[in-house]
Amino acid sequence: MTQTALLVIDVQESFRVRESWSVVNHPDIADRANRLVSAARDKGDLVVWVLHTEPGTGGAFDPASGHVRLIEGLEPAEGEPVLAKTAHNAFTTTNLQQQLTQHGIREIVVCGIRTEQCCETTARVASDLGYDVVFVTDATATMPVPHWTMPADAPLADVLADPRTLGADAIAERTEYALAGRFATIRTLDEIAPLVMAS
Repeated sequence: MTQTALLVIDVQESFRVRESWSVVNHPDIADRANRLVSAARDKGDLVVWVLHTEPGTGGAFDPASGHVRLIEGLEPAEGEPVLAKTAHNAFTTTNLQQQLTQHGIREIVVCGIRTEQCCETTARVASDLGYDVVFVTDATATMPVPHWTMPADAPLADVLADPRTLGADAIAERTEYALAGRFATIRTLDEIAPLVMAS
C-alpha cells in the first residue's frame, strides 16, 4: 500500500482567464506538475487532483463558467481522485483526509497554484493533521500580491506600479521561510523528478 500522495492543487483554467495570469511566475506550471505526476506514478504513489470552486459567484471559479477544469495537458489516470474544494485548504470541504487514510498515506507532496494561498494553507493543515509534508516550491505558481489596502478590483497596472506590491519571488521565499522546519520540508522539482537527459 502506498504511503505517499502527490497533491496537485488548483492547476486549473480559472487562473489562465484572469488578467493576473500574464504575470504568473511559472506559466509552465502544468508541465512542472506533470513531471511530479509522472514521478509519483512511476513510484506507485497516489496522485490526488484538487480543483477550487466558488459556486454561484459568476466568476472564473464558478463551475458554471466552464473554467473549473485542469489546464490542458493534465489528465488524471483511472482511480486517481479528483476533488472539488470551496476553502483555501484541500481538507476542510472535501473528503481528502478519508482518501489519504484509505490509502495508508503518511506523507504528502504539494504542488499547484497559488504558492502562498491554497498550497501553503494545505501544507499547514496537513502538518497539523500529522502528515509529513514535502513542499515543492518551484512546482507551485503565484502572481504579485498587492498591499492589503489596495482595492480588490484595482487594475493590474496599478498593482504592479505600487512599490508595496510583493513580487512572486518574494512571496515564494516568504512561504519557504514560514513552512520550512515547522510545517514542511522544502524540496526542488529536480530533486523529486529529475529530468532524464537523452544520451
